[in-house]
Amino acid sequence: MPRPLIGITTYVEESTHYRVWDLATALVPTGYYELVQAAGGAAVLLPPDGPGTAAEVLSRVDGLIVAGGPDMDPVHYGAARDARTGPPATVRDEWELALITAALEANMPVLGICRGMQALNVALGGSLVQHIDGHLDTPGTFSWHPVSPVPGTRYAALVPEEAEVPTYHHQAVDRLGDGLVVSAHAVDGTVEAIELPDPERWVVGLQWHPERDKDTRVMASLIAAAVAHAAVPVP
Repeated sequence: MPRPLIGITTYVEESTHYRVWDLATALVPTGYYELVQAAGGAAVLLPPDGPGTAAEVLSRVDGLIVAGGPDMDPVHYGAARDARTGPPATVRDEWELALITAALEANMPVLGICRGMQALNVALGGSLVQHIDGHLDTPGTFSWHPVSPVPGTRYAALVPEEAEVPTYHHQAVDRLGDGLVVSAHAVDGTVEAIELPDPERWVVGLQWHPERDKDTRVMASLIAAAVAHAAVPVP
């Protein structure tokens, strides 16, 4: 059976210098697709497109990963902009929110990573803390800290023990989106994982960066869900 095809969102850097060119580039760190491949899937990169094409694009893949990146515009959750929130990424915001909405409507497996988890929460009506004061991490730098699973959640079934995870963020989930539950916390109470509790749907968000780790348990579960999704006939 062919490996399930997992779409990974990318982001655009307006000026990227490599060799003799200096061009706008759609990219994503290699760890994302390497983790998909290590867990048994095949990866395809999804550059920004018109929001109206989201369902069409997703009809070609079996699962969706919404990658990390810059802050979401607080306009999407009805908040005033904090001075410490980054500049708007309007095209990416609109594209990824459309992808998440289309994926949920299609019951497609979805994994949100860092910004992707925040986008998932916002897409379902939640809000964000625009700057974390006194969190375990130094804002804007990679570090490792422990997260604890919430018993009874999908994440806890996959990773039942406290785990050290690589993180890089200064924003976090505030008000949970509709239907979501918290499935892991940091020791300071910061929400580190969320999910939809419906056993028939695979929708998980991780605040940290599993693509910088060697633990494939969550990704392997996404791949298994994508295999099952691919086997369901399209009405």
